[in-house]
Amino acid sequence: MATKNKIFKGFTDKYNVDKLVYYEFFEDVNEAIGYEKRIKKWNRLWKLRIIEEKNPTWQDLYEKISVA
Repeated sequence: MATKNKIFKGFTDKYNVDKLVYYEFFEDVNEAIGYEKRIKKWNRLWKLRIIEEKNPTWQDLYEKISVA
């Protein structure tokens, strides 16, 4: 919950991000890192499109993954 409370400085604090609208699970950390590097190169429209496909209502998914 620390990131939701903006305790740490970083991207979410700088841009006032308080909602998780997209995530992916990976079994292999190297695969996850590779995917993150690829998606960071995507243009904004492509990123918005994948969010809309997976989460069309832009529901905050934080609670869904934080209750593990």
